[in-house]
Amino acid sequence: MPLQIRREGVVSFLRENLLTLLTIIGVVAGTLLGWGLRATGYEWTRREVMYFQYPGELFLRMLKCLIVPLLVSSIVSAIGSLDLSLSGKVGLRAIIYYMTTTFCAVVLGIALVTTIKPGQDPDSLPATTKVISKDTLTADSILDLIRNVFPENIVEATIASYRTKLTYDVNDTRAIKGQLETYKIENYYQKGSNVLGLVAFSIVLGITLGKMGEKSRPLQNFFHTLSEAMMIITGWVIWLSPLGVFFLVTAKIMEIESFSDLVGRLGLYFMTVLLGLFLHGFGTLSILFVLATKKLPCRYIAKMGQVMATAFGTASSSATMPITIGCCDDMGLDPRITRFVIPIGATINMDGTALYEAVAAIFIAQLRKIDMSFGKIVAVSITATAASIGAAGIPQAGLVTMVMVLDTVGLPAEDISLIFAVDWLLDRFRTTINVVCDALGAIIVASLSQADIEKCRAQSEREGPGHELSDLEKGEH
Repeated sequence: MPLQIRREGVVSFLRENLLTLLTIIGVVAGTLLGWGLRATGYEWTRREVMYFQYPGELFLRMLKCLIVPLLVSSIVSAIGSLDLSLSGKVGLRAIIYYMTTTFCAVVLGIALVTTIKPGQDPDSLPATTKVISKDTLTADSILDLIRNVFPENIVEATIASYRTKLTYDVNDTRAIKGQLETYKIENYYQKGSNVLGLVAFSIVLGITLGKMGEKSRPLQNFFHTLSEAMMIITGWVIWLSPLGVFFLVTAKIMEIESFSDLVGRLGLYFMTVLLGLFLHGFGTLSILFVLATKKLPCRYIAKMGQVMATAFGTASSSATMPITIGCCDDMGLDPRITRFVIPIGATINMDGTALYEAVAAIFIAQLRKIDMSFGKIVAVSITATAASIGAAGIPQAGLVTMVMVLDTVGLPAEDISLIFAVDWLLDRFRTTINVVCDALGAIIVASLSQADIEKCRAQSEREGPGHELSDLEKGEH
């Protein structure tokens, strides 16, 4: 009898966690196959690597296709379903949580890099190759960040984001070559969704629908239905994640030129960032979780295996967002909270990126023997926070925003190439921490808002049959 009970328990566990286990197996198998193919000694061409990556690329395209409709419908339906005062409280709690965790991540990263000093050894200076040329000032990047919050065309915001570019005009007598401040100011729309603008528009639309009352019911029902439909499609796509991450990881390892930098010149830097991500993800976040919910996070983190494996395989917090929402729904969280908090978190909450950029900037300063005063460290922390908010939730987006942070320390943009060799792997780890932080944030906000939600629900029920709640508003799955 005990044996039968144990067997039933194992079968039940496998049934509930089959997809998670398959995804983790996909990551491990992809890593092993990638190493094995490299060990053959055959030099794989870019085209051959592309063929290996193709199935994973299709999976990633499917996930990215869901981002815009899911993000807009989720935020609008969530805010429209909540009482205006309650949505304000939920939003404020989410922003406070995200700002707190990002600040903690930056401080932790700075503390580790100034203590361990991975760039102190002059022999560890790798060769510099010009990878990213600087064509904008830090001020322009921050102004662009604010501009993108207010898109001039919401349709265009689904496919492109605004960007300022400084160009040298030989015919301009006021332009001085090498001094970006004197260059001609141009702008263009960069390919890729303006997620900040979409989030801002969705929040305003959701608040408007909530304020309109019964008049907005048809439009609210549309967004509720669209959100649920997107989650059903996400459920179908999720079952492709084991194969998708398998091919993505395999191809990525195949195309790496050399692993010597991981354990050689950049080994100490790599371990410093990894230690910071681990301490933040399973230390700082856990402490904040316990303080806010009076519960241990272990049980919840154990249920995020699918989310973490997908984040590691795709290196994109935006692409993982549909899976994160589904995971939180499976935990029994109020859908209005998850559909409000998770999309915002996937957009502005990049703890792993903030920590990594702070460490990378000071590491490069140590290599270049630049003295880091307290003022410069504070400037790095502020810029790293702003840069992480502006970073897109796509693979290696942090490399682009690193230009802002390096400019704060007075380092050239070309120095980004010093850490390029290990960024592909660190990107996967910091993305994993980003999505874990988003999910834990949704749980914390839901826990802190529970009393307000119950009060709002009781008030709606007292108002009679004319104010029935939809399935989403009731929190039913």
